Order: sequence, then structure tokens, then C-alpha cells
Amino acid sequence: MKLKLPRNSLFAILLRSPWWASIAIAGGLVVVASAALPREFVPFGLFAALPFLGIGAAAAWKQAGAPTPARIAATLEAVRPMAWSEFADALETAYRADGYVVSRLADRAADFELRKAGRTTLLAARRWKVARTGIEPLRELVAARQARDARECLYVAIGEVTDKARRFATENRIGIVAGPELARLLPAAGPGAKRRPG
Repeated sequence: MKLKLPRNSLFAILLRSPWWASIAIAGGLVVVASAALPREFVPFGLFAALPFLGIGAAAAWKQAGAPTPARIAATLEAVRPMAWSEFADALETAYRADGYVVSRLADRAADFELRKAGRTTLLAARRWKVARTGIEPLRELVAARQARDARECLYVAIGEVTDKARRFATENRIGIVAGPELARLLPAAGPGAKRRPG
């Protein structure tokens, strides 16, 4: 079973924060422990800093490959004016380069079937330019997943995804491919979009 931290717990917040925030807290704990505790208790105070060092290391690892805000903005600016056929070609190329077998679907709810390592994922991307995504297209995607016996779903959106839709996506195991994820997938987005670097 995969361990999942509560979204608003301290460690979950620190994982979403810059990595150095956790390291700074650990450093602060070390300084306070060294200054405030009797010498024989200092090791216990230092021990309290270890979880923050671990979270800082995990956050640094996670953020090392994360696209910069400038790269995210450039990707969104590049894909926004694309026609559907051009955007679909860019997605297909990127997923094929990442080792997926990609099939286009004539389905209202899903545009691609992605297969890799025995797992099938449905990808809905045709509405990527919609300014605000609600629950309805996500419901349709879940129904398509059940009809096709797929394991996972992805939904591409460059506009706002409502809080209600995000909750629905989380509850129904739908990955939202938005700014950062799209920038990783299409780092050279534009007429000649290429795959993300390994």
C-alpha cells in the first residue's frame, strides 16, 4: 500500500515547498538544541532534525527535474495557439518516445489509448484549451475507462480546473496533465514538439 500524507500536514506542505525550507528548519532545530538543551540531551534535539532533513532531501529530488515557471509559461504559450491536429501529433510523439504504444480513439470521452508494461491508460486532451474544466468531462472519462477496462486516466487542461473537479479527479484516479506536467512532456512544445529529456 502506498503511503499518502494528509494534504495539509506539515510534512506534505514541506514536500510542496522549496527543498531548502525543510533544511532551514532542520538547521534551526540543531541550533536551538545545541543552545538550549543540557549537553547530555543535545543528541535527542539533533535527532528531531532528521525527519526535516529527510523531507528536504525528498523535496530536492522531486524538484530537481521540475520545470521552471518560465519554461511552464513558454510551453503554455506554445500550445495555446495550436490546432487540435498539431497538438494531438505532439502528444502522440511525446508518449511514443516515452515508450508507450499509442492508439488514437474515436471516442467523445478519450482521445488516446496508451499502453505500456501491460497497463492501459486513457488520455483525454481535445478540450485542452477550455478556460474552465468542471466535473462532466471527467465523469465521461471515468465511464470510458470502465467501458474499455483501462487502469488509469489522464486529462489534459491548460485552463483552470475547478476545485470540485480536482477532488473528483483525485477520488477517481484521474491524473491532471496541466502546466508543469505538460512542460515535462513537451519541453520543446511548438510545431516540432519533442519528447521530454530522460
